[in-house]
Amino acid sequence: MKLLKFLDEYPKCFIVGVDNVGSKQMQEIRLSLRGKAELLMGKNTMIRKAIRGHLQKNAALEKLLPYIVGNVGFVFTKEDLSDVREAIQSKKVAAPAKAGAIAPIDVMLPAQSTSLGPEKTSFFQALSIPTKISKGTIEILNDVHLIKKSEKVGASESALLNMLQIFPFTYGLVIQQVYDSGTIFEPSVLDITTDDLRKKFLEGVRNIASLSLSIGYPTKASVPHSIINGLKNLLAVAAVSDVDFKQAEKLKEFLKDPSKFAAAVAAVAPTPAAAAPKKEEAKPAKKEEPEEEEDDFVGGLFDM
Repeated sequence: MKLLKFLDEYPKCFIVGVDNVGSKQMQEIRLSLRGKAELLMGKNTMIRKAIRGHLQKNAALEKLLPYIVGNVGFVFTKEDLSDVREAIQSKKVAAPAKAGAIAPIDVMLPAQSTSLGPEKTSFFQALSIPTKISKGTIEILNDVHLIKKSEKVGASESALLNMLQIFPFTYGLVIQQVYDSGTIFEPSVLDITTDDLRKKFLEGVRNIASLSLSIGYPTKASVPHSIINGLKNLLAVAAVSDVDFKQAEKLKEFLKDPSKFAAAVAAVAPTPAAAAPKKEEAKPAKKEEPEEEEDDFVGGLFDM
C-alpha cells in the first residue's frame, strides 16, 4: 500500500542499487533526503506484484518491471531530479577492498615510501610490484595498476591495501535508472544541460541549411542564406556594371573613393590612440591598413 501510494503521489523516482550499504549509512541517507524525497525498500517479488496489480490505473509503470532485479530500492520525489541525485550521491563512505568483492573502479597504487618493514617484501613480490629498501622501510618505485574495474579483488591485493591503510572504494546508493512521468531513462541524461540541447539544435539547423543549399531545395533554415547569397550576387553585378540600387550605393562610393571606406572603418573601430604612446602616432604606414580591409570586403562580394 505504501508503494502504491508513492507511485500515485510522486511522478518521479530513481531506481537505486544498495549493495554494500550498511544500516547506519542508510539511516544517514534517509535523513539527507528528508523533505526532498522518500526512500522505499522491499522484496522484489512483492514490489513486482504490487506494480502489476496497479497497471490498470497506470500502464506506464510496466516499464519499471525489467529493472527490479537484484538489491534495489526506490527514491520517490517531486523535486528537481538533478538536485535529488546530488543529495543521493553525496552520502558515500570509504571502504576497504575486500577479497572476492567486485571492484567498482580501477585502483592505482602510487609510488611511495611505506611504513612497512623488509619482512613484508613477499607481499609486493607476489604482486610483481617493484620495491627497494630505503631507511629500513619498503619504498614502491613505480605506480602500479593493482586492481581493474569489474574484476574480483584478490586476497593478496586486499591484504596489501589494508596494510597500507588505503581504502579505495566508496559505497552508497547507485542510481541505475530514472523514471519521470511514464518515461524511463539512464541517469546520464540528467547531465544534459540547456546549453547542450541548444548546441545540438543549432547543429541540426546548420546541417539542414547546408543540405538544402546543396540540393537547391528551400527550407526555413536555408532561405536566409539564400537571400544573403542573392544579395551578394546583386552587389557583385552592380560593382562591375551600371546597375544601381539602394543597397549598392555605399559599395560604389567605396569603390570610387577608397578613403571613404577607410574613414568608415576608423569611425566604427575602437580608438586606442588615447592609451597608445606618442611614438606609435608617428608611424604613417599603419594608416594604409584599412585599404587591405577594403580589398577583403570587395573580394568577398564576388564569391559565388
